[in-house]
Amino acid sequence: MYAFVGVTDIDWYRQLQLDPPASGEVNFWFPSAKQGFEAIEPGEFFIFKTHVDRARPDLSNRLVGVGIFSGYARLLVSEAWDWFDLGNGVASAAQLLGRIEHYRRTPFARFEDPEIGCVLLRDVTLFAPEDPLPGPSDFASSIVRGKRYDLNKYPADHSVSLAVAKYLAGQSPLVQDEEIAILTDRTHGDPRLTVPRVGQEAFKAVVAEAYHHHCAVTGDKVRPVLQAAHILPVGKGGQHRVDNGLLLRSDMHKLFDDGYIGFDSRYRLRVSPAIRARFGNGDWLYSREGTPIELPTRRIERPNAEFLDWHAETVFISD
Repeated sequence: MYAFVGVTDIDWYRQLQLDPPASGEVNFWFPSAKQGFEAIEPGEFFIFKTHVDRARPDLSNRLVGVGIFSGYARLLVSEAWDWFDLGNGVASAAQLLGRIEHYRRTPFARFEDPEIGCVLLRDVTLFAPEDPLPGPSDFASSIVRGKRYDLNKYPADHSVSLAVAKYLAGQSPLVQDEEIAILTDRTHGDPRLTVPRVGQEAFKAVVAEAYHHHCAVTGDKVRPVLQAAHILPVGKGGQHRVDNGLLLRSDMHKLFDDGYIGFDSRYRLRVSPAIRARFGNGDWLYSREGTPIELPTRRIERPNAEFLDWHAETVFISD
């Protein structure tokens, strides 16, 4: 199992200390979405390391917190603020835009809503300012973004190992047990593919990213009307995980939740006869019945057949 040590600004850390998000979800954002982020997999550890700052020696080059990686997504600044709010490490949407503008060194046009890279984290714990850990001695000063560490290869007294241990010791039993189970599985080379749960807000972002910000049914890419739909609702035992999600236009989302449309195990559109019987409409949908929907590129992110079967048997109006 891997951990990624990401370089962060001391002010970003202090802002999160002062105004922690109630959800425990944090957006570790990059001013540009061009590079992406593939260093670790969902469910692995992300550790915050501050910049070297001679003016603030108490917090310079320190490990100051840990979270669990939910996924990476390209988000508009407006989406990042709407979904993660104070979890962006700033006090307002205007400040977020200003920070990004500062890093890009290019002023934005009046209506511009730039896209940024977002490393989304859940169950984040920030260490107290008086109780950080030293930065890794093998972390080169030239590293700008961060470094991945294989937890199998470092002793228990290495600062990265200490940060993970400190984090787990402070978590609730539920979170602690889940992460230790994942850590144990991956440490011992378990070949099973697992789809970890993600945060509630991160669910919206990682599902949107998996579907390339297009509606799975219509192909629409107007972001304000796209919604991450749960296949098996949380209230019925479903989880916030990417294979329990579909990106749908708002009207398609409503039709799906109410059982007027569904999808078979081969990801083909099903349309209920109830649409025509009750409303005398739905010609466009009927013309598309049986056609495959748009899917995530990665198989592990595609809708889970078990969840689709549940929807077909429990929600879809077949007759």
